[in-house]
Amino acid sequence: MELKQLILAAWENRTLLSESTYSDAVHAVIEEVDKGRLRTAEPVSDGWKVNEWVKQAILMYFAIRPMKTHVLPPFEFYDKMKLKSDYQKLGVRAVPHAVARYGAYLAKNVVLMPSYVNIGAYVGEGTMVDTWATVGSCAQIGSHVHLSGGVGIGGVLEPLQASPVIIEDGCFIGSRSIVVEGVRVQKEAVLGANVVLTQSTRIIDVSGTEPVEYKGIVPERSVVIPGSYTKKFPAGDYQVSCALIIGQRKESTDKKTSLNDALRDFNVSV
Repeated sequence: MELKQLILAAWENRTLLSESTYSDAVHAVIEEVDKGRLRTAEPVSDGWKVNEWVKQAILMYFAIRPMKTHVLPPFEFYDKMKLKSDYQKLGVRAVPHAVARYGAYLAKNVVLMPSYVNIGAYVGEGTMVDTWATVGSCAQIGSHVHLSGGVGIGGVLEPLQASPVIIEDGCFIGSRSIVVEGVRVQKEAVLGANVVLTQSTRIIDVSGTEPVEYKGIVPERSVVIPGSYTKKFPAGDYQVSCALIIGQRKESTDKKTSLNDALRDFNVSV
């Protein structure tokens, strides 16, 4: 609570950051986020709670950090952020050229293929961040999630947005899918290749006799593919992208198997 009050005060009056009490508080928050003891969003009994003050601390951390050359032979970086290290101690497998910034939490048994995890992100135990996937600032990724090749999970620092993207436990996010603007994908849902989800994307359950529409949330265990619907414009009728819920993951299928097979059960690509 003391850290929170210091961060809120400095957010309202940035000149306070010149005082060690406040700058030290910012550094302390980033260290807590890096170790997973503090999160930009956390699960609560009725959903998720966003800790806006933690996001504010991350933004102020950028402000007080000097630019610095980081040399990792034969590579060189020039940035304000340190990179994570000691992957063996963390129990994380990091394949070249995986990059994670200090201030991102990686749980045990996370696998980073050549990929990028930004500051403020949380990646749960046993999750795979596949080749060229990106986990944006403050995104919350659950345990035993598979982010397939080229997946883009949006951040909330640039531009500043209200809520981080949340991918809950056991989800499978298909190749080249994009999830941004605080969309929440609930437990064990499966997104097919090239699904794009924003807060304005229509997510339509077409598995029943009548369509049911969602925005900003994918219900648990849903199997989702890209779709389109017809929209009238002054120049005529055109197809607009949407996402279609075509069914539910089968209870009879083992989770690890169904992560790869759930979409094939519906004859769609991973």
